[in-house]
Amino acid sequence: MNTGEIGDVMRAIAISEFGATPVRMNLPVPEPGPGEALVKIVAAGLNPVDWKIADGMLKDTVPHSFPLILGLDGAGVVASVGEDARFRVGEQVFGRFFGVPRGLGTYAEYTIAAADDVVARMPEGMLYTLAAAVPTAGMTALAVVEEARIEGGQSVLVVGATGGVGQPVVRLASRRGAMVIATARPDMAQRMRTLGAAETVDHTRGDTAELVRAIRPDGVDAILDMVGDRPAAERLSGLLRPGGVYVSTVWGVDPDALEARGLRGVNISYPPTPELLERVVELLGTGEMLIDVDEEVSLEDAPAALARSRAGRARGKTVIRP
Repeated sequence: MNTGEIGDVMRAIAISEFGATPVRMNLPVPEPGPGEALVKIVAAGLNPVDWKIADGMLKDTVPHSFPLILGLDGAGVVASVGEDARFRVGEQVFGRFFGVPRGLGTYAEYTIAAADDVVARMPEGMLYTLAAAVPTAGMTALAVVEEARIEGGQSVLVVGATGGVGQPVVRLASRRGAMVIATARPDMAQRMRTLGAAETVDHTRGDTAELVRAIRPDGVDAILDMVGDRPAAERLSGLLRPGGVYVSTVWGVDPDALEARGLRGVNISYPPTPELLERVVELLGTGEMLIDVDEEVSLEDAPAALARSRAGRARGKTVIRP
């Protein structure tokens, strides 16, 4: 693929400070250093963590550079390389890039793949759209299901089931033989069943715990929650049977309180690795995992897409095309 001549300036979606509204900026094209590759981004994946980072989620954890280009996930073509880089010019690559603290995210025409980024060569035949949508959602979903130790015969409630992580969680849990109950509005109920959910509950029509109790009076073995805060998790945990597990991707669980009740609580924290990304690709190939791309937007429309994600209106994954 011909990447064309690399200019000095690129279009990007960035913030000038934490809490600022993401806007389109013209910024310098970065140069790859030793062990690095400059990647021309063909597609970038949007994740809720992107707007959380913009709000300052990591400001007290690691130093950041501004202007700060948003975006962790991306797919594209290697445009140039530094000394001893592991990729060659022209190779198609995808994965999770960690350049955001340096101000170099994937919501841009170019970004840098550093030596320790979880970036790999794209599998033959994989579309850029899917490659950009896969990394964070796929690795998180796999980590959630494995941490919960889901197995056949269990009943599992998936909260936030229609989101970018929730959908592959539903698929993975159902393919492992679990009876899955998914929270979903009526217009997404059929999609949940296609993914393998046995039941759906419309969380907009009442208390989720009561709705689930109505169809599963004896409770559930596991709750996999992508959206609930601490009070919501406390209410839902009453559904768990003895020995049950509650896994939260948004750190809504109090593990000590659950342990006192004979339950297991996990606030998911996993290190993205090349091996984990490779396993996700294998699961996609066998159909055990599905990643649904809900919409593709231009770089200029990325701030509006981030706002929809923040408002909880996203369904499936959003992919940005610079």
